Amino acid sequence: MNNRSIGLALTGVILAGGMSAGVWAEYETLVEMGYPAPKEGELVHVPPTMEDLEEADLHPELKQVIRRGYDLFTNTQQLRGVNVFNDMNCSSCHLGEGRQPFSGPVWPAAVTLPDFRGKNQHVNNLEERIAGCFAYSMNGTPPIYGSDDMVALSAYHQWLATGVPMYPGQPIYGRGFPRLDEPEQAPDYARGEQIYQEQCAVCHSEDGSGLYQAGEYVFPAPWGDGSNNWGAGISRTFTMAGFVKHNMPLGQPMSLSDQEAWDVALYITSQERPQDPRYTGDVRETRERFADTFHKHTQYGTEREHDGALLGNHGNTGEKGEIRPWNVGLPRFEYLED
Repeated sequence: MNNRSIGLALTGVILAGGMSAGVWAEYETLVEMGYPAPKEGELVHVPPTMEDLEEADLHPELKQVIRRGYDLFTNTQQLRGVNVFNDMNCSSCHLGEGRQPFSGPVWPAAVTLPDFRGKNQHVNNLEERIAGCFAYSMNGTPPIYGSDDMVALSAYHQWLATGVPMYPGQPIYGRGFPRLDEPEQAPDYARGEQIYQEQCAVCHSEDGSGLYQAGEYVFPAPWGDGSNNWGAGISRTFTMAGFVKHNMPLGQPMSLSDQEAWDVALYITSQERPQDPRYTGDVRETRERFADTFHKHTQYGTEREHDGALLGNHGNTGEKGEIRPWNVGLPRFEYLED
């Protein structure tokens, strides 16, 4: 796509923060990689970088806090044993330091929250949304609201949203892990296993345990004790399929067909991982209790077709042991119901 055609494609697209030059360069790169072009009326935003932070007209103390948030986001393992009990960093799922379109960029949360969230059936603010990632994706327990680490993470999210209006009235380009159309064939475990071994195992290991070099974590575990627990959003098959299609194999996004992405997603989400912290002691009961708000899209509490294993039928909480995330099941705004 040449510059003239890129300019024509951007007609009708809303550029956030007046960052048209940055949008132009990064958008061109995305299209060349095979990502879809923005649709008319979509909001396109290129988040600032940490290099931009050095030049920003912000108080030095605020810059320090934003840097701390960036450090926590890209190396969340420094909270291992306190808030994190698996091998994940925030940036394991939110690639490109949380900036990358189609990889769950985190800045939209800073401009669309507070908002109602179906998963816990009440209005969530930014800190509560981050806390949910600790409870499920990190298989941990979050920093306390208002704590130094939580303020730093929130400040980093908000810095990335620089120039974007609150509650934008337009769809956001590249938000989340875009959901794929339903596949032509039902997702297949055996096909997914073959794709995983051919395309994914080199980075994530044949047994899904991730990759370590000299004892250092390099690539995350897609299942097992080092991975997210059964309550994490990416344990939903459609979410995993969207992530895989738009981001994997690393450096080759959009290279798998939609069918291949669905197949490998089913394979990955049909593997065991630590227990959902909302577990009632009975996996079928837990699935039923949270079916409408979450588990109707996971394999949790279902029998795996190829071997009959009842997925999630265990008390294994991974490295976390008996620790329960304090934010799970915390009711909010009940008094307003009167």
